[in-house]
Amino acid sequence: MDLPESATTEPTTRDPTKVTIADVAKAAGVSKGLVSFALNDRPGVSAETRTRILQIAQTLGWTPSLRARSLSSKRSFALGLVIARDPEVLGSDPFFTSFIAGVETILAPEGLALVLSVVPDEPTELHTYRTLVTDGRVDGVFLSDLRRDDARIPCLAELGLPTVTLGRPDQPSPFPSVSIDDTHGITESVRHLVGLGHRRIAHVAGSAAMLHGSRRRDAFTLAMRSAGLGDGQVVETDFSIADGADATRRLLRQSEPPTAIVFASDPMAIAGIGVAQELGVRVPEDVSITGFDDIEFARYVYPALTTVGATPMVWGRAAATTLLGLIRTGSADDVELPAARLIVRGSASTPAPR
Repeated sequence: MDLPESATTEPTTRDPTKVTIADVAKAAGVSKGLVSFALNDRPGVSAETRTRILQIAQTLGWTPSLRARSLSSKRSFALGLVIARDPEVLGSDPFFTSFIAGVETILAPEGLALVLSVVPDEPTELHTYRTLVTDGRVDGVFLSDLRRDDARIPCLAELGLPTVTLGRPDQPSPFPSVSIDDTHGITESVRHLVGLGHRRIAHVAGSAAMLHGSRRRDAFTLAMRSAGLGDGQVVETDFSIADGADATRRLLRQSEPPTAIVFASDPMAIAGIGVAQELGVRVPEDVSITGFDDIEFARYVYPALTTVGATPMVWGRAAATTLLGLIRTGSADDVELPAARLIVRGSASTPAPR
């Protein structure tokens, strides 16, 4: 099929928010059906005609309707992230903000959306996944905060929903993973403190129900044993700032408090610095503190936080790229990001003589 001679007039540029396929068809002097075939790269349109229609659509500023794309392709053009955490805890943790920012740097240029759901517990989370699939709201999901024997993995496999796990599960999984070795960063933290002369080192851990919480705790214990210091003292939390502050208060009020504390997250570590100052304990002279994640705020507290850089924005970009590849081709390889490394700043130093 070719354009008629009447379509040689150059179209005028219009408001792109009002441009439709009908406008493109009128400017080109052809039917809406032919324009639709050309724009969707379907057969039945000559190469010359397709090029002409695409040029006219670009000049007019035509952009595809997301709803129309969804109806014609049976895709939602959205990815999902369901998080089972207390909203107040989530709101105080910049990790997910940075992760989502990384995801958006990949989705936005593609004209895709991120559907975020924050739920209170696992049963609600499983129900949410089923609803997302039933309603056709997402083409795939990111699975975060992996748990022991995670019930979400068989659920998502049964639903047939393309999924990328953030970290490697402890069970068989049909899904690709995007992982970072966070144990290396904890090991480096302990070695750094031991090298400074610390012997009484405690760990304020995250929830053992989450794989990254238990993984960091195990890395701490192993590093302490390797240094000949036993298991070290561990206080488990739910990763919240309040729990981190409470754990610090309990540790520092002991008759023989630790001279250094390794925190499983930056928000808890920053809370720990505040509690220490509240109790009249100097950081780092009386107690050294390290964190995990290297959130932006960590470099601006006083003293600046020695922490482990987990690059959540890079993680978000890698996860989004992997999930889009899985959706488009049906397969994707696991991705191993560079190991988290220790960033030395001012919150850790040689312990003061006692």
